[in-house]
Amino acid sequence: MFVKWRRIGLLLAAGVLAAALSACSSDSDSVFSTQNGADSAETTLQTARVPWDYRIQETTVGDLVGSDMTLLPDNELLPNDSNYATGDKVWVLQFMDAELTTDENNKNDIRLSSWSSLKTYKDEASAEKDLEQLKVSVTTDVTLVGVYKTSYQGKTRSFAVIELPSGNRVKQPIDDARYSKLEKEKNVSVKLEEVHDFADYDLAYAKFRGWAN
Repeated sequence: MFVKWRRIGLLLAAGVLAAALSACSSDSDSVFSTQNGADSAETTLQTARVPWDYRIQETTVGDLVGSDMTLLPDNELLPNDSNYATGDKVWVLQFMDAELTTDENNKNDIRLSSWSSLKTYKDEASAEKDLEQLKVSVTTDVTLVGVYKTSYQGKTRSFAVIELPSGNRVKQPIDDARYSKLEKEKNVSVKLEEVHDFADYDLAYAKFRGWAN
């Protein structure tokens, strides 16, 4: 399966350009340009909601309520489609999305939702199978916007800015060897993680996951 980049491009044209991945602890290695556009009264804000992450959690069925069931320990209510009994161990696919607010300077603010349960499974293998389709790792060539250096108190840092197929511009710290390698390049090979929407697979969001070489 693959992301239909044209669909994502339309989404990004509505305002999603550079997400602050560092707001999510699991993505703390990614460095994005961030700014809350609400600080300026003259700033034009645009907002889009994108799929952000999935995870699998083992839990226990609590009370049965009609055709529904509660999941412990939070008593979250889900349909009991598989006729579970109280006390049964189940695996739950959970989903998180993100609200990305972009101003006219392409600066972004991100707000992550809480985890929501989508579907239950009788065994972990079945849950993992669905997860593999919703979070897909790919390697692709992207546009290299450029590289640059900054200096502060005698220390120099190097960065590369790339543009993902979805339109996101990502700023990543790089070492001197990669700086020299990328200095004159127009494109670069990267690893991406495509996060697909559970209800609409064509809607997806790409996260930078490292250099391919």
